[in-house]
Amino acid sequence: MTHPSYWQTATNYLYTKDQLLARLIDSYPNEILTNLNNPFHTLIRAVVGQQISVKAAETVWHKLRQKLSTISPQAFALLSEADLKSCGLSRQKIAYMSNIAHAFEQGLLKPNQWHQMSDKQVIKQLIQIKGVGAWTAQMFLIFHLHRPDIFPMADVGLINAVKFRYGDLTKDQIINRSQQWKPYRTVATWYLWLSLDPITIQY
Repeated sequence: MTHPSYWQTATNYLYTKDQLLARLIDSYPNEILTNLNNPFHTLIRAVVGQQISVKAAETVWHKLRQKLSTISPQAFALLSEADLKSCGLSRQKIAYMSNIAHAFEQGLLKPNQWHQMSDKQVIKQLIQIKGVGAWTAQMFLIFHLHRPDIFPMADVGLINAVKFRYGDLTKDQIINRSQQWKPYRTVATWYLWLSLDPITIQY
């Protein structure tokens, strides 16, 4: 496992920019974004989390993890549809995850190129896979590539956390608020997630 090299710099920066975030950083002194160095894991875990609560996603993921010998496209391909449904996955999510497995096996994804690509270029490559939308691609940028300035406006949990902490802001007001967190909006997002749900998020 690896952690973002910029984490301490980012928390120090945010500490001076936003008193509320400073309190959140103090509240979670031992929490840090972790990379499992497995892009397939990150993508299918993000698919599991699409449009369901963190707690529900954790339950489904735990069941799926027990079925997989390793978290790889090859191991996933060995599971039947019945195996996957028994984990609580819908037919649609099973199809999405199969598409991701095929994309790795067929070389449609280019892991060796990602670190040289911009955020937009990585997103463009990922969303070619049916079932991988902008939100899933942003989760990938956060959890696998550790890009420092990702702010996923389509994430319900993040928006709920912002509104809970800062008031019932409009979309434009949330975007304006996030500007003060640049260039470390990924880190701000991480702490806001934690403030809403203490389950450590790991994609």
